[in-house]
Parts: sequence; structure tokens; C-alpha cells
Amino acid sequence: MPYLTQKTIKNNISFGGVALHSGLNVNVCIKPALPNHGIVFKRVDLKNNNLIYPNFMNVSNTSLNTTVENEYGISVSTIEHLMCALFGLGIDNAIIEIDNEEVPILDGSAKIFIEKIISAGIKTSDAPIKIIKINKEISYSDGNRYINIKPSTLSLDIDFELKYSNPIIGNQRNRFKVYEDDLSDVYNSRTFCLYEDIELIKKNGLAKGGSLNNAVVVKGEEILNSEGLRNEKEFVNHKILDCLGDLYTCGYRMIGSIQCSQGGHYLTNQLLRKIFSNKENFSLLEIKEKKLPHTLIDRNYLKSIA
Repeated sequence: MPYLTQKTIKNNISFGGVALHSGLNVNVCIKPALPNHGIVFKRVDLKNNNLIYPNFMNVSNTSLNTTVENEYGISVSTIEHLMCALFGLGIDNAIIEIDNEEVPILDGSAKIFIEKIISAGIKTSDAPIKIIKINKEISYSDGNRYINIKPSTLSLDIDFELKYSNPIIGNQRNRFKVYEDDLSDVYNSRTFCLYEDIELIKKNGLAKGGSLNNAVVVKGEEILNSEGLRNEKEFVNHKILDCLGDLYTCGYRMIGSIQCSQGGHYLTNQLLRKIFSNKENFSLLEIKEKKLPHTLIDRNYLKSIA
């Protein structure tokens, strides 16, 4: 998928499903939007103050999902899988109408979102895209968990590792060049949990809509889902899926090299807040050429608009 000009969808996309945490049935309609509109959620169950921008500064919760909230306290949660699909397919502009406060979980991955966007078609504009280019190394840590990003040339690399004492999950690590590699295994990887954590999660009023239809559940040395795993590294690949969706709350695609250990929604959000706290950390670039050669991104092919 070329990334050189802004894109939206050609046709409306309508679907519904159960929300993972609230357990409610939710309907969504994704509509095309004009260039430079960005991604915007619209709570159609509310008449006033119902627009929510999925920006990292609007993230109000990172516990088991990413929730964004506007200045009036109106929120939309569990946006990360849909945001990953939009990122991956190069959708810059869309209006996402939703009739409740949580995006449906569908199968627990980005797979169905990807399929629906592709089936609706993608419309290309003449407006150039903008890209965030990382200028300095930025790190954030929380105990043994950490995430950092370094400058890169023309790619977004994600190197992610998990460390679990569970023998099935164990220590997993994977790396992708996001704009070059086949990300099918990332998009298809489902959210997961340990069986022993389910009771506590439900006591906290979460995962009311969770089931083996939308999550991988691991109990000891057994995967409870009858079909097993979709790919060998489904656990860490799902974390990369989440990371991509959360990164897109910066509003643009990004050029940089990310390394993360035992991260999640919180660490990614804190990294974004730290990056954008200082204008010296990044540049906002606009592509001015029709073709982007595989060379250093900060040469004459881009015009800084920061």
C-alpha cells in the first residue's frame, strides 16, 4: 500500500458486535472524510459534544484497552485494533460513527477491520501525507518494562518482547519493518489472557463480553481455544498490533525505530507524550514528490512543515 498521498474509504462500512469490556452490542459506521480531516469518532447515541479525537493527549485510560475522551467527558474505548487497521491500510481520514462507548471486539484482532476496509475500497486524494520523523532517542521505563524510540532513515521498525512465567506464552520476541514486511500475522493476532486472571478482571467490571470467540485464553500448559493459535508468535504479535494502533494516536505515520520490553498501552502512550513534549524531538514532514526513493527521508524529497 503506497503511503504518499492521503486516503479515505470509498464506501461506508457498517458492522456491529459485542464490546469486550461492557458486554454491550455496539453498531459502527465508518464513513469517508475529506483530506486533512483526520480520524474522528462520533458518538451518534448522543446529540451534543459527541466528537472524540483519538489523540494521545486525549487518552484517559490504558488499563486493558485504550480509551479516548473529549473535554466533556464523552469517551470511546478499545480503539486500538481499529486504529491499527486504519494505520496499516493507510487510511488518513475517516468519520467513525458509533452508538455506544466501546468499539466492538469482533474476533479480538484487526483481521475483520482490515477485511471490511478492503471490501469498502480505498480512495486516494491528491493531498500529500505528513509524517512524524523522530530526531532524538526517547525512552520511557516503568520498573523492568521499557520502551524507546530512535531516529531511523525511511522506516518504522518495531522490536517487541514479552516475558511471561506461563510456559505457553514464555518469552517471545518479534521484529517488523512496518512499511516493508507482510503484517498479516500481526493483524490476525488476537488479544489474550491467562485463565487465572479472568476472575479478577471480571470483578473489576471488565471483560463482560469476553469469550473464546474473541480472545486466546491460556490455562497452565493448555490453550483453551479449540483451534489453537493462528501463528507461532501470536502473543507478541498482538502486542505489536496494539502498539501500532496506539502509535496512530499521534495522528500520522512515523519514521523511527522502536524497541519495547513487556510494554502495553500505558508505555506507548507515555512515550508519545514524552516525544511531543519537546519540538526538538521530532519533525513533521510533508511529502512533496510523487515517488519516495529508498534513501534518507530528510533529504530534498520532503518539506518540513513543523
